[in-house]
Amino acid sequence: MSIGILALQGDFAAHAEALARLGAETSLVKTAEEVLAAGAIVLPGGESTTMWKLMEGTGIPEALVAAAQAGKPVYGTCAGAILLARTVTNPDGQGLGVLDATVQRNAYGRQLDSTVLSLTDVNTRVLGDAPMEAVFIRAPRFAAVGPGVEVLARREGSPVLVRQANILAATFHPELTGDDRVAKLFLESVAGAGRKAAA
Repeated sequence: MSIGILALQGDFAAHAEALARLGAETSLVKTAEEVLAAGAIVLPGGESTTMWKLMEGTGIPEALVAAAQAGKPVYGTCAGAILLARTVTNPDGQGLGVLDATVQRNAYGRQLDSTVLSLTDVNTRVLGDAPMEAVFIRAPRFAAVGPGVEVLARREGSPVLVRQANILAATFHPELTGDDRVAKLFLESVAGAGRKAAA
């Protein structure tokens, strides 16, 4: 199944490299048509306000919503998680509304407050027992999540990695570390969607 990485702005190349390490083939998508043609979508980290401006009038937001609602696997990190959310704060902003969550932007401070942490509060059933290295860059946090959202990791009690049906979202950057567990989780979803499509 084809994996499209939204390549308007941000660290889309890092996602392509991380997924390639695991043997996945990806393509960079920049139009609504390319989004709709992809079997799965990655929304990279970057600057969410800039991404919204670049998407204005392109039909890409509508295509992303259609892909998510059709059950295609969708994976967003940092700014990508902001784009997926139902509600965005600090300041108030726009989200696609496909992930039942409220995201607070810049929740841990500015660029100088960016950090690499070892997350120990993880869902061991899904991710195993080992702590998870996590890169937070001007990171948001999930201030609230709906009842259908599964929390997979927390930082200081706040969710930072969540899953809702076909949507996976992290407020940090798994693609910038050697820890491939989040990417593998996404690829499991892609494989499952591929089997359903072939059945």
